[in-house]
Amino acid sequence: MSTREVIERYYDSVNEGDWDTWLTLFTDDVVVDEQLAGHVEGIGVLRGAIDGIKRAYSRFQNVPRHIVVAGDEASVVSRISAANATGVPIEADVANYFQLRGGKIAYMANFHDSVPFLPITTQQLG
Repeated sequence: MSTREVIERYYDSVNEGDWDTWLTLFTDDVVVDEQLAGHVEGIGVLRGAIDGIKRAYSRFQNVPRHIVVAGDEASVVSRISAANATGVPIEADVANYFQLRGGKIAYMANFHDSVPFLPITTQQLG
């Protein structure tokens, strides 16, 4: 897959709740700097976080508005429309940065206002 195809599949799988496909998009030694969860290393940590995501959110959509690709790098501006486990709505604009290696995501960072996520604690995510 091209960089654009990987990024599009990333968002498609998140929005479909297809976490098994989502995990296949990352290298085994992936590094993620995530606004709420912090610095994460390794596919095993991401795999373990999926249950936390399912517990923390009753609804989760992350819709890309702009995708910019340059070789093995991509930046995406998107909009999260979600609800926490008790149904409290969450709306936030997000910027994600991706580096791919061998057609998979090797590094990812996201940046967003954390205030809309205050009902979600890192304990719920981890």
